Amino acid sequence: MKMRKATSIAISVVLATFMASAQTAYQPKFKGDPAHSDSEAAALGYMRTFLRAQKIYKKKNQHYATTLAELAKTGSFTKRMASSTDRGDYTVKFRPHKDKDTFEVTMVPKQLDADHRSFFSDEQGKIRVDDQKEADESSEVLKAE
Repeated sequence: MKMRKATSIAISVVLATFMASAQTAYQPKFKGDPAHSDSEAAALGYMRTFLRAQKIYKKKNQHYATTLAELAKTGSFTKRMASSTDRGDYTVKFRPHKDKDTFEVTMVPKQLDADHRSFFSDEQGKIRVDDQKEADESSEVLKAE
């Protein structure tokens, strides 16, 4: 009987610890961080790095990069960032428009929910967000919180 009680208590402690860690609130990475989760913070970091690289690339080449590989080693954009569109909980969608010298980039979550929203930007550099569908140019502009 004592063994069963001890096992039951041990299981309860493990479950309580697991539930507490699963419910830990997201810790913002900087003042005004608009992310709702670590996954969103990583997706937004990728997007900001991509947008800076495109700006630098255009300044040097008089046009935007038409592939992610062209951006490698531009600013902080690495070969690794260019080589895979799988970014953990997100997938990168890059659509260059060579004839118009414009582009679109979208970070699409593998599971869309309150902690995994979709993000969109284009050559204007405004990051847009949507928690209901894939973000696009009509989505709300992401604001610092």
